Order: sequence, then structure tokens, then C-alpha cells
Amino acid sequence: MPIRSKERHRTGRIGWLRAAVLGANDGILSTSSLVLGVAAAHATHSNVLVSGVAGLVAGAMSMAAGEYVSVHSQADTEEAELELERAELKADDKGEHKELMAIYVTRGLDPSLAKQVADQLMLHDALGAHARDELGISETLHARPIQAALASAGSFAVGALMPLVVTAVTPAASLIPIVSGTSLMFLALLGGLAARAGGAGVLMGAMRVTFWGALAMALTAGVGSLFGAVP
Repeated sequence: MPIRSKERHRTGRIGWLRAAVLGANDGILSTSSLVLGVAAAHATHSNVLVSGVAGLVAGAMSMAAGEYVSVHSQADTEEAELELERAELKADDKGEHKELMAIYVTRGLDPSLAKQVADQLMLHDALGAHARDELGISETLHARPIQAALASAGSFAVGALMPLVVTAVTPAASLIPIVSGTSLMFLALLGGLAARAGGAGVLMGAMRVTFWGALAMALTAGVGSLFGAVP
């Protein structure tokens, strides 16, 4: 019988996709909002651009640090759970066997088949079987702090560059409408691409991101206009 090629599922993308989408979305949104807020406060074109660059650097580092710390906390929790499971397997192998068998019974296997499955899996990799079926820890969804940090920081920088480039080439007089419009286009494109990569509806993904982006930019520009200095 020929061996089927390994299927590729979208769940393998979850780790880096979540961090990358979050980073790019935050990069576009926070940088464009910052640019609009400073521009609405009647700052000079050069001051607006400097503010945007500072926001890019600070935001990228903040995203990297935040992702690393949060995902590393998840990894630490997973490792602690695995260490506890190792100790339980060593202290009460039969009890852990019954526990694994009971899990398979609740999933629909009859007791005799559940026992055979538990026997085979524990002979092959007892810790792996309990990690996957009792704790819900798998290689696909395993926490990877460095991967998440790099994906988030890199995507933030790429996202932030989009409104910054527009800011650099746009005259000060038309900065607010052009940065607003292009940033919303970038956000819609990102939302659609992220939805497609994740297997969701493209239109709904684009609309969701664009709505919240427009709201954030409007509020930031309003604050800048309200507290800005009149030239």
C-alpha cells in the first residue's frame, strides 16, 4: 500500500501567525495613529516623522519583549506540567495507565480497545501520550518564545514602515487624509491576508481590522487636535 504524503494543516501556523499578525497590525495602527495625533497637534513635518520613527523602534522592542515574556511563561508552565507528569508516571505507572485509558473511553472507544491503545502508546512514549491527551500539549502548539518574539518584532517593524513611508513622501498639508486612507487600506489588506492564511472569511477579516483601525486613528487624531498647539 503506498504511503500517503503528510497532510499540512493550518494549526502548524498558529504560533508564528498569531504573533506576526498581531505585530503587523499593531505596527500599522500604532504608528499611523501616532503620526495622525502629532500631525493634528500642528507639529512640523519633520517632528511628525521623528515621532513615527521613535514609535517604530519603541514598539518593535516592546512587542518583542512582551511576546517573549508571555510565551516564555506559557513554556515554563508546560515544562512544569510535564515534570509533574514524569514524576506521576514513575510513582504510579498503573494508575497513569488507567487514567489514559479512561480518557480514550470518554472519547468514544470501548474499554477493551481503549486499553489496547493505552498499552501501545505508553510502550512507545508514555510521557508524550499523557502530554498530548491529558495535558493538551503537542509539538505543533508547543510554546516557542524566541520564534514569537522575532515574528512579532519583525512584523511590527514592517507594518510600521508602511505609514512612515507614506508620511515621508506626503506634503504636510495633506498628511492627515492620505495617511489615514492608506493606513486603512494596509489594515484591510493585512486582515484579509491573515484571514486567508488562517482559513477564515477574507472579507470579514478585512472589515474587522479596518473598523477598529479607523476608530483608533479617529480617537488619536481627535486627542491631538484637542490638546495641540495652534500655529
